[in-house]
Amino acid sequence: MREPTIRTSRLAIAAGLAAVLAVGGAGFFLGRISAPHAEPAIPAPAPQPPVSIRTEAPKPLQRADLIALAQQASDAHASANSLPPAVTNAAGRRFELLLPFGCSGPSEEGSTQPMRWRYDEAASTLRISVSPVTWRGEDWAMDATEGLQAAGFWITRPWSSSERCPSSAIQPTPAGTEPVTLPGQTLAIAQFSVDTNGGLARDGRPFEVVKRVSPDAFDASQGFRLRITGRVDRDFGPIRCIQPAGVEQRPICVISSRIDEIRIENSATDEVLASWPVR
Repeated sequence: MREPTIRTSRLAIAAGLAAVLAVGGAGFFLGRISAPHAEPAIPAPAPQPPVSIRTEAPKPLQRADLIALAQQASDAHASANSLPPAVTNAAGRRFELLLPFGCSGPSEEGSTQPMRWRYDEAASTLRISVSPVTWRGEDWAMDATEGLQAAGFWITRPWSSSERCPSSAIQPTPAGTEPVTLPGQTLAIAQFSVDTNGGLARDGRPFEVVKRVSPDAFDASQGFRLRITGRVDRDFGPIRCIQPAGVEQRPICVISSRIDEIRIENSATDEVLASWPVR
């Protein structure tokens, strides 16, 4: 038997090491392949700030809106029906009502019109007077025992939504003619109260403007206007209608309101001539 030489021994050792390395490497590789793969961690979504939902307040009701609501209330009353939702839902809504007046020119000396103006060119003085109309609660079919009073204004030309005086091409009223409570006075706006001197009543005093205006700066070509702002009343409204002369009469209606402010403005220049807060 031949003894192994140093060379053959080294070769045998090297071959054994190679086999060990090969087996170990294969096992490591197979282990890597067969080992379950860990799912990559998904970061949690960053918290988002809460989304604020902005609810815009409804725009104030304008002249056209109020006239349309009054027409619906008038129709319901004449038909013996309940007020439609559009009318009842108006309670609490803000409004801004414009009433043009003085469209036909200055009033006559000694006039008793509730809304009138005169200009004294020699004294360069403009005078405007606006007197609220007063009613008793029973005038609007309210219980007389409640002692309610109302003060407000007739809405002139309630068939028109225009917030300005009619065109000058329209035939003006003859000088000296006073308005009467006839077909045009079918819609009013008023504030109801148990205080006979509060609100618009003002102890019987009108809203007045006395203002110096030079002749070259005076412009009443478009008359003047009364701007009334407030809310449609929840307690006595929103709109009440009556037919004092029977079912053949056009209903007369009143928009019950809580008035915040009265302004008198020049329609041609948009200048605010005076304003009064109303309690």
